[in-house]
Amino acid sequence: MKSYHLSATSPDGLEVRNRPTPEPGRGQLLVRMRANALSLRELKVLEGKYPLPITPGVVAGCEGVGEVVALGPGVSRAAVGDRVAATVFPQWLDGPFSFEYAAQLGSSLDGTLTEYAVIDELGVVAIPAHLSFEEAAALPLVALTAWNAVLGGRGVLPGETVLTLGSGGVSLFALQFAKLAGARVIATSSSKQKAERLRDLGADEVIDYGQNPAWYDEVRQLTGSRGADHVIDVAGVLDQSVRATALGGEVTLVGISQGLDAAAEPLSAATVFGGGVTIRPIAVGSRAQFVAMNRAITQAGLRPVIDRVFGFGEVPEALAYYRQGAFFGKVVIRHDS
Repeated sequence: MKSYHLSATSPDGLEVRNRPTPEPGRGQLLVRMRANALSLRELKVLEGKYPLPITPGVVAGCEGVGEVVALGPGVSRAAVGDRVAATVFPQWLDGPFSFEYAAQLGSSLDGTLTEYAVIDELGVVAIPAHLSFEEAAALPLVALTAWNAVLGGRGVLPGETVLTLGSGGVSLFALQFAKLAGARVIATSSSKQKAERLRDLGADEVIDYGQNPAWYDEVRQLTGSRGADHVIDVAGVLDQSVRATALGGEVTLVGISQGLDAAAEPLSAATVFGGGVTIRPIAVGSRAQFVAMNRAITQAGLRPVIDRVFGFGEVPEALAYYRQGAFFGKVVIRHDS
């Protein structure tokens, strides 16, 4: 079988290897991978900028789905033919995240950019029946992060206002999940074309942050000076996010890229205290949350937004396309049948 491994000597950070197809051990499944997805996380791993430990030469990729083709002894939670998604943190089954669950596919553990993967039976969940493998590949990382952001913590109530920033993968899913929960959604974008697509997905209002750098003021105007009940901050612009949040509201911190910029405004204790805001950093979600999310996706018939699909032999091209940043929705890798 063929698999992609992290390599410090390869120009794109990946090395293709041909290896024998593995056999599952006790409590394990052999999964024929059918699709993968890319995310900013993969770029950070390849660039050596990822905060969690990375094992040299590990199989890359944390987002993968496929079909169970063999069972190891003692397996009771899966059957041959099941369509499953691998969980990014296979040891995080439920409850709050802690470092003891930090072993992660595609960094410290072999990942899913491979034709076959051996995975513990508790490290997979069934994927919604109405989704193709390519669509389901969008779920394990960004969709689950968005689910945790919107419905973890204090959760969203019908009629509340959710603010999503930009049009990245987490923000698109957060928009869809917030609408499922009955919330009003305000989104931000600097692109008129993307703004229209955000409205098509259900955004009630879209703020052009390119034209209005003080976009948090516009959020307050749109909410009668109250602010958003929930802000999904994928960039780390905490000063602005807190200023956009209602008294007693919640900012879920998903990303920090812009917050690391030397030009970013620092967040003062006075701003947090004065706003009565809870700031909740998150890391993807647990297996239990993944199962709950898939139930909701199935019930609603929700479909992920897919931007472009590449072949399994085109992973370097897919990464180059992703680096350009012009996508709207997930960039997916399809395996040959």
